[in-house]
Amino acid sequence: MTTIEGSVALVTGGSRGIGRALVAALYERGAKKVYATARDPRTVTHPDAVPLALEVGDPASVAAAAEQAQDVTLLINNAGASVNANFLDAPVEDVRREFETNFYGPLLVTRAFVPVIERNGGGHILNVHSVLSWIGLAGSYSASKAALWSQTNSLRLDLKPRGIEVTGLHVGYVDTDLTANIDAPKSTPEGVAAQALDGIEAGAYEVLADDISRQVKAGLSADVSALYPQLAA
Repeated sequence: MTTIEGSVALVTGGSRGIGRALVAALYERGAKKVYATARDPRTVTHPDAVPLALEVGDPASVAAAAEQAQDVTLLINNAGASVNANFLDAPVEDVRREFETNFYGPLLVTRAFVPVIERNGGGHILNVHSVLSWIGLAGSYSASKAALWSQTNSLRLDLKPRGIEVTGLHVGYVDTDLTANIDAPKSTPEGVAAQALDGIEAGAYEVLADDISRQVKAGLSADVSALYPQLAA
């Protein structure tokens, strides 16, 4: 079980959206220090956060961040991209770019910080997935998040003997800049952050933060046409 109070956390993509809400919620629950990363650390607005420059797809940037944050016990891989490239028509480089951020980015950050967390006595990793990890409606985005889900499940097994727990967060639409043009029910970033931290403290393997995530997860055991009604037409 992980206790937020007194922990030292690092949140990738900590300057906006869910990441910014997570930074605030960590401090509200008594975290001792929170590193909030961004490509431009000047965009980090929380008054107590420690801004840290990080480009998750750049090994040198990741190594530099890990060198500066040697006291981390809780890692939250939140940074992501939303390219949504179509597999038939979009340039393959767009697909690669999505995977570089959403799959390889968290992998690079995790590999850099596992030794840090281990030296500090163990801790926790939270990976931010999506309901689209389970349903292929957004091309390269869905595929990259599905791959991240698989990575999370593998890491959970690999890291348990090393004293590091792993939680995956799944969520649908959240009221952030990325969904500003989407007309659909949305969760608040603050509500998602609260559920995520509840899950960390409870040692949950997965946190399903809204009804659509719970419904889609429950439907994975059904026939494929149940998830994709257009196939039954």
